[in-house]
Amino acid sequence: MLLIFEDPLWLIGLALVPLFLLYDRHYAKRKYLRALSFSKVSLARAAAGSSGAAVRVHRIAFALGLLALALIFVGLANPVLPLEQTKDGVNVVLALDISGSMQATDYSPDRITAAKTAAEDLIGRLDPKDYVGIVTFDSGATTAAYLSPDHDRVVEKLRYVEAGDGSTAIGDGLALAVEMAQAIPNRRTLVILLSDGDSNAGYISPEKAAAFAKERGVQVFAVAMGSDDPVLVGYDWANNPEYATVNEVLLKEIANTTGGVYFRAVDAGTLESIYANLGDAIVREQEDTPVGWVLFVLAACLLTVEFLVRYGRWRFFP
Repeated sequence: MLLIFEDPLWLIGLALVPLFLLYDRHYAKRKYLRALSFSKVSLARAAAGSSGAAVRVHRIAFALGLLALALIFVGLANPVLPLEQTKDGVNVVLALDISGSMQATDYSPDRITAAKTAAEDLIGRLDPKDYVGIVTFDSGATTAAYLSPDHDRVVEKLRYVEAGDGSTAIGDGLALAVEMAQAIPNRRTLVILLSDGDSNAGYISPEKAAAFAKERGVQVFAVAMGSDDPVLVGYDWANNPEYATVNEVLLKEIANTTGGVYFRAVDAGTLESIYANLGDAIVREQEDTPVGWVLFVLAACLLTVEFLVRYGRWRFFP
């Protein structure tokens, strides 16, 4: 961890410290020579002996003053430490697919229940200062839980989420999640997008939603949910079988476009593993923490001690 100076020009003032030190030594020497010139040698030696303690006190006080001056100049250079961001936290929005295919039972007990369990575990692993919200989408998109620091309240809302019978509007869900992620400004934002099917509904294409997320600086973690083999989820109006599929190419493109990460969950176990590690995968911005005020406090303490040494009741003069 390196100390960074935001106004380094103030450090030039440190050059005054050795200059003052040289001047003090030169002044003390001249003062002593003048004493020899205008006094008898015996008197000069007596004066020198009696003032020895005072000279030592002067040197101590002078050193304290120089150190305080150096600390002031370093403080004015505005030193900062890059620390892990803990002050503002991160805005995390879960975009959950609740289309009809989420009722498939290739996950135990079914896809939507496995997704909710994994999401609840993820919320429990977030930093207490992180804000979290939930967007659900099938044929359209809606808000299930507004962005909030109250994680328990969001989990309570999550438990009411159920799969429907609609199609899959990934673009609408992602666009709404991006808008929610930015509801509280000046914080790092990301969306965790979970879907188990192709995008076949909605007004906004997934590509446009991904471009929108990139423009707004929202990172998307895309999780593809679905087993390796096609899963029967029902029959259409003509009694033709319908199977759940996963468009990995689309979800990878969304993640790559936004600078996020793509994951594939083939069963409930891998989904839980992915969500358990997502909290650690969230990159938290570093925050510059000013430490100049510490130097100013130390300088003030040194100046106070210097004053007491020179003029205080308990000064060290003989």
